[in-house]
Amino acid sequence: PQGNKLNPLSSNVLKGYTFGPTIGEGAFSKVRLATAQNGSKVAIKIVNYKSAPQDFVKKFLPRELATLKIVRHDNIIRVHELLELRNRWVCIVMERATTDLLRKIKEVRRIPVDKSRDIFAQIVSAVTYLHQNNIAHRDLKCENVLLMKNDQVKIADFGFARTAVGFPELSETFCGSAAYTPPEVLLCTPYDPKKFDVWSTGVILFIMVTGNMPFDDTNIAQLPHIQKRPLAFPDGVELAVSCRTFISFLLNFSPFLRPSIEQVVQHSWLEKDSDNIAQ
Repeated sequence: PQGNKLNPLSSNVLKGYTFGPTIGEGAFSKVRLATAQNGSKVAIKIVNYKSAPQDFVKKFLPRELATLKIVRHDNIIRVHELLELRNRWVCIVMERATTDLLRKIKEVRRIPVDKSRDIFAQIVSAVTYLHQNNIAHRDLKCENVLLMKNDQVKIADFGFARTAVGFPELSETFCGSAAYTPPEVLLCTPYDPKKFDVWSTGVILFIMVTGNMPFDDTNIAQLPHIQKRPLAFPDGVELAVSCRTFISFLLNFSPFLRPSIEQVVQHSWLEKDSDNIAQ
């Protein structure tokens, strides 16, 4: 709907919030900065579910809202309020981050390994919490890792989240971004959604420490074949063997040999000073 009379969002005021600029936009949603009446700064994700596909409206949006209502963790974005307007818009009011991991990497080219370890440990902490509560994210990627001004991690965007006990409970939905998606999903075979998340964390860590994508995803049909090859690190990036081994551990082609998030937490690489790393 166009015009202030039909669209309550066009007035830039929403039930106690004054809108600022749009900072992100999808096919049927956008994220806008906003200020609450008490002066606090928030971000508001606005979803127009009348323009969205029925699969999204009936399956994925309800899962996202249900997940956001129950998750509480220092490294997961905090939702302050959920609002519904005129049976058309859902507004998710959440804490405002300073930037996201993708933007940070683009600014600095690559993140020093010690700092990457700290950020990665926070991501793993959030994923561990989710998996222990039988929730799989299924869309972990650098742009969904938000950062507060002190580089505190906040995992966001639970649009593909689902309840998941883990193997042998398998998923069949193709979701997420191909560059962060494990081979078993790309090959359209039933998959363990928790092992999906572990693979995605490996891609994120590779990007942080190298400034590059681990796999060329130009041709998605060929991507699983590329993923099956030994992991290649870019020339000119000095990484300790322990770091390379850990990333390869996360990006194991076989989901059965790929670690669980509990095994990731226990890995020695996450300990500070676990290796002598060139910065």
